[in-house]
Formats: sequence, C-alpha cells, structure tokens
Amino acid sequence: MPLKTWSTTSALIVMGGMALAHGDAAPQPVDASALPDVGEEWLIENPYRADKVGEEVWAKAIEIGDSGYNQNCARCHGLGAVSGGLAPDVRYLEAEEYGDEWYIERFRHGYTQNGITKMPGFGELLGQKAAWAIRTYIETRPDDGALDDHADRLKEIRDELDAMGDGGDVEALRAELDEIAQAVETASGAPVADSVAMRAAILLQGDDPQVTQAAEQLTIGLSAAQ
Repeated sequence: MPLKTWSTTSALIVMGGMALAHGDAAPQPVDASALPDVGEEWLIENPYRADKVGEEVWAKAIEIGDSGYNQNCARCHGLGAVSGGLAPDVRYLEAEEYGDEWYIERFRHGYTQNGITKMPGFGELLGQKAAWAIRTYIETRPDDGALDDHADRLKEIRDELDAMGDGGDVEALRAELDEIAQAVETASGAPVADSVAMRAAILLQGDDPQVTQAAEQLTIGLSAAQ
C-alpha cells in the first residue's frame, strides 16, 4: 500500500505518564470531528480501515487514535500500546471482526472483576468515532522486534538526514523508508504498520520535505523500540 501525505502532527508520539489505574486521571476528550460519521448505533467492526474509507481517512484515524490512546489508555496499556504487564497487550487483538467485537464491548462498558473496576467504560464519555480511531491506531502498532532487522539501516538513514539538513534531495531515502515500512509487520495482523519508518517517510513527502523532523522522528522511534 503506497503511503499518502499525512499531517506532520501525527509524526510525533504523544508521551504520557504511567499511572496505576484509569481512575487516577479523568478521561480526556478526543476530537474526532475530522472523521466520517458512523451513525448512532454502535458498530461491531472497525469502519476506519483503509479498505473501507481510503488511506487519507485511515491515516487521520491513526493520528486521532494515537492522541486519544496516549491520553486515555497508555497509563494502563502502555506507551505505544506496548503493555508493561498491568493490562492486556491490546496490540495482539486481531484486526478482524471478532477482535473488534471484544474491543468495542470493553471500550463501551469496561471490565469489572470480583467487584473491582479494572477498566471503566469509555463509550458514553468519548463516543464511537473516538473508539474506532483508537482501535485503528492500536491495530497498526508494530509487532515486537518488527524493526530489529532494519534498525541499523534506519540509524544510518537518520544520520544521513541529519548531515543533509532541510533542502536536500531526499527522494532516494524516502523511497527506501517506504520500502522498509511495507515490510514491518503488525502485531494484530493488519496489513500496514504505523512504524517509525512510515512516519519518517511521510515527513519526507511533497515539495517541502521535513528533513529535520524526519531525523528526529527516527531518533525518537528507534529509542522507544529499544
């Protein structure tokens, strides 16, 4: 799947503080107004996958879901959806309808065990569009070790971009990042991963490539993958 232009704000990972429970912080609203409406009745399948809405809407859903996840879910489920063991690693929830059904049930109604609320319901607080945006972000997260075979080359590309600075000819490096991005596997089985290679490649698209930001994105992403 070729990469399309994506807002540069989506290229920076929102880093939130870890906490011990959802109850430690009030849910934060998620502005999903840029996404298509999905109706009032709750769906049981993700409506924002690229094969349903196109790559531009899909990318916007990832961007919104990234922010929404890190504001509301990361404190338990881990930054970048990589669980530290406190809660399930939701990256491995299959990107299929049966995975969607489990996800949306928990998102809407939460989970209680032995009278203790392990997860509150977010459905009424955040709404359906935010729910599916977060789901889209989660299911595109790379699998553990998915970047290992490419880490050395990504560091070299980062250094080349640093040396080049803004205004250099980046087309060859952008194409190579695009190729690497297509090879990164997701944990959920979704066809395309929201990887650091993908984000850096997007920043290098167009007539005004963001070379410095792409290098910074590679630095941040490779550090987080360690």
